[in-house]
Amino acid sequence: MVRVLVADDHGAVRAGLVLILANAEGISVVGEAVDGADAVAKARALRPDVVLMDVRMPGMDGIAATRAIVGAGVCEVLVLTTFDLDEYVYAALRAGAAGFLLKSVEAARLVEAVRLVAAGEGVLAPQVTRRLISAFAAGGPAASVPSVSSVPSLDVLTARERDVLACLGEGLSNAEIAARLFIGETTVKTHVSRVLSKLDLRSRVQAAILAQEAGLGRLR
Repeated sequence: MVRVLVADDHGAVRAGLVLILANAEGISVVGEAVDGADAVAKARALRPDVVLMDVRMPGMDGIAATRAIVGAGVCEVLVLTTFDLDEYVYAALRAGAAGFLLKSVEAARLVEAVRLVAAGEGVLAPQVTRRLISAFAAGGPAASVPSVSSVPSLDVLTARERDVLACLGEGLSNAEIAARLFIGETTVKTHVSRVLSKLDLRSRVQAAILAQEAGLGRLR
């Protein structure tokens, strides 16, 4: 069962999200938060698998809350916002969000995204993926993670971990990485965890962007 905490300051929106998730098979909504500080406190107390996080909330916003939750290793965060702005996308990824979706997303896609993030996958709205690709191509502000020069050398990775990082750079799921490298999904998860730890990264999305900067893979 995937345990989810829903954080949104608008009661009607929060209720709608809770209704969608509560009716999805294999998902349980364990709590609701009305702002970032509430989300951090309840995430620490309830230990959900995923926090579904709004960006613009009074007091502590969703970006700061994401940074606190991910930085403390509490759980994964999936950012869901009305605002399709680059500043929010890059800030969310820098904070360690495992995914970024718009509130216009269809219910089925939202449920799928929650399951993917809980399983350790990364999720980005198609619009966001396209802009990241464009930013890479233009050499623009896609540096939503530390640059290659500011993280530990990739030499700290084993050959297999570099293979996994390259696959992350191509946007492959755990199942696709397992098939590509002829290893089990559990082994993939272990390698991904070690890659993130060794390179001091907060999410596989950050790892994918770093792999791009290092020339190890390509975003699809």
